[in-house]
Amino acid sequence: MYGALLGDMIGAPYEFDRGDKTKNFPLFSRGSEFTDDSVMTIAVAEALMDALPDAADDWTERRLVACMQKWGRKYPHAGYGGRFRGWLRSKDPKPYGSFGNGSAMRVSSAGWLYDTLEKTEHMAEVTSKVTHDHPEGIKGAVVTAGCIFLARNGAGKDEIRDYATKKGYDLTRTCDEIRPAYHHVESCQETVPEAITAFLEGNDFEDVIRTAVSLGGDCDTLTCIAGSIAEAFYGVPEEMKAECRKRLSDDLLKVLDQFMDLRETLKWRPE
Repeated sequence: MYGALLGDMIGAPYEFDRGDKTKNFPLFSRGSEFTDDSVMTIAVAEALMDALPDAADDWTERRLVACMQKWGRKYPHAGYGGRFRGWLRSKDPKPYGSFGNGSAMRVSSAGWLYDTLEKTEHMAEVTSKVTHDHPEGIKGAVVTAGCIFLARNGAGKDEIRDYATKKGYDLTRTCDEIRPAYHHVESCQETVPEAITAFLEGNDFEDVIRTAVSLGGDCDTLTCIAGSIAEAFYGVPEEMKAECRKRLSDDLLKVLDQFMDLRETLKWRPE
């Protein structure tokens, strides 16, 4: 989960095309703060941990809604989109056909908690459908979680690329080809493949983060997604974990630590 949180924080100052489309930027600055991406990542993780080991889907969906509304209302100014803000306030929240990239940015915990790719994909779909029930919204969550699952289980980049391609994403463009015309867009269709490409081209965790930010656009969310996959593949440097922790409130840290303790108990990769 550190990868998703760090991607969000590091990308946040450059969201809305505010960066220079370069990999040479201060990794942390005063603007490196968590946004709605981190809040919802924590909310989904809490709900999925509560649902272990085998809660029914309908119970899990209710718990997802409860956790997402609880955390969203606790941090109401974290940067949510308009329709999602309405969903957070609703007394009877329903999915609203979204294919926004929010389904993919919050799903990282699903990539770590299950022992088969099929279960991982299913639970990623469950996390998406409570809001983002459009097929493209679901696909974004499923493919992101699937890439994390494969990475943490030792898959190489070619295998991860093939998986995402077979799921329907065009990964033929390089980051150099994407970068010039890429702009702020909040759909899964134009965020998830770019995030995966940044991961595929990166040489280590930090390089993936820098590559993702350099693409521009909705780069806190794009880098959140890329960072979540990179963590599973490379691990996260301890000094970057420390910087992440400095920027989280105690209540968010509590859930993060519970999740990381569970990962340690399950002895998931990376060591």
